[in-house]
Amino acid sequence: QVQLVESGGGLVQPGGSLSLSCVGSGDTFSKTNMAWFRQGPGKKREFVAALSRRDGKRYYADSVKGRFTIPRDNAENAVSLQMNSAKSEDTAVYYCAVDVQGSVYVDDDTEYDYWGQGTQVTVSS
Repeated sequence: QVQLVESGGGLVQPGGSLSLSCVGSGDTFSKTNMAWFRQGPGKKREFVAALSRRDGKRYYADSVKGRFTIPRDNAENAVSLQMNSAKSEDTAVYYCAVDVQGSVYVDDDTEYDYWGQGTQVTVSS
């Protein structure tokens, strides 16, 4: 059974930066996709970013491209999300997720098998 634990959420001012971390346990992660999704108030859950260990690439939603990054120094069982130039619309609960099969559909939440408990990010002055 895979368990995911997120950390790093909190309050950030517009234009500010915040870093989220997710650490997994309970299985091997060498061929997985590890991703971040978010759900804002009154909104559906949406894809944010993913690290594919199948092809070694990072994928980003258009809404965060150029502002959010997944650093290149992640441990095999972990994924971080560096959030820069934060906007009010980034306010959401952020969830870490793992797809153990490493699907090509990295932005499809139905492909993900395990989820963290979520961490709140609030962008406000």
